Amino acid sequence: MSTKQTPTASLTFRLLFWSPAIAIILSAVAVPGGLLIFGLPLLALGYFLFAVLAQNGDGSREPAVQPARVHDDPRPRARKGALTMSKANTTRPVRPDPEPTSPLNAIEVHGLSKTYHGGVEAVKAIDFEVAASEVFGLLGPNGAGKSTTIGMLTTTIKPTGGSARLAGFDVAKQPLAARSVSSVVFQEPVVDRSLTGRRNLDLHARLWRVEPREAKARIAELAHTLGLTELLDRPVGSYSGGERRRLEIARALVSQPRVLFLDEPTVGLDPRIRAELLDVIARLRDRTEMTILLTTHYLDEAEKLCDRLAIIHQGEIVALDTPAALLAGLGREIVELRVSGDAEAALASLRSHGIVDGDGFAVGSTLTLPLHERSAAEAIAAIDGTGLATSSISTRQPTLDDVYLRLTGGRIHEAA
Repeated sequence: MSTKQTPTASLTFRLLFWSPAIAIILSAVAVPGGLLIFGLPLLALGYFLFAVLAQNGDGSREPAVQPARVHDDPRPRARKGALTMSKANTTRPVRPDPEPTSPLNAIEVHGLSKTYHGGVEAVKAIDFEVAASEVFGLLGPNGAGKSTTIGMLTTTIKPTGGSARLAGFDVAKQPLAARSVSSVVFQEPVVDRSLTGRRNLDLHARLWRVEPREAKARIAELAHTLGLTELLDRPVGSYSGGERRRLEIARALVSQPRVLFLDEPTVGLDPRIRAELLDVIARLRDRTEMTILLTTHYLDEAEKLCDRLAIIHQGEIVALDTPAALLAGLGREIVELRVSGDAEAALASLRSHGIVDGDGFAVGSTLTLPLHERSAAEAIAAIDGTGLATSSISTRQPTLDDVYLRLTGGRIHEAA
């Protein structure tokens, strides 16, 4: 509703507003004591009439109403793509139907890219799929593009190319729906240190509109699973690093996500606490059917927890397979030797003698020679027969670090 002023009313307003002030000046000048006799009563009368007329603008008792346009619809309009609330249960948003995707995949990434200002390519058209209930790892050093990939999958970073889906929802076109089926534990802590652990979990449950009785049961179960029961009523500021990390994981699980992202979950923890947290994550994997994608630069962590690994280097995926299959590519055993001269020339010499295949590599003065058909004793004898000067020679089983070295030319812990 709006008021309407006529030209006459506007003029009346001006006269009523200014005439008392003029009367005060004249009465004060012309008549001794005129200010009290004439001026103040006129001022009061004028402002009274002004207030009465100002109620409607034209002296009428009903406000003037602008005629409604024919096409106006008084009902609120829903935003396109907005989540709606179910009449039967208003505690949760109704998730829109997902776009077609494989029922076996919880995550699908195709040509996903991110280029920052200045032409910095953090992620370069990567492709991978993660099956439902699978634990999938992105392995690589700091700066490889792992956290940027997590940011795009969790809708906190906008992709510049390609697509990604979580449980069928496009992270760029349906960000709210994608968030509704996922949760994330970031590298940096997000729990409030001044609150108790229980209060942190309860607040997160409320944000996700979990019914209070259900939230209470979930918090108790998660506390038991993650070893937090005795800590819940203490301020988070009194927790150790590992205890806070477990609370972060519990917080992410309160909403019962279908996909959980763990971004460097054990970074910065001492070896004992890190080992305890790895056991917690392993137990979590065995107890749930949730899909987990974790990023790490710890090789033992990736090998222990992950069903499959993608090795990411300078924004590109350079290998993707199970840990066992990646290791099998280097054979059952490797020979490692240190040479005093040019390592690359020594490696070329061993290749020319047929002692090493194309998957041998040199880092500094150290040569690593995967053995496939040849035994370690035969390989060492063949090396001695070439007359190559070596300062040390040994054999061992291959590791994921060897896989990473062969693919990228640098040790992952040195790059991290």
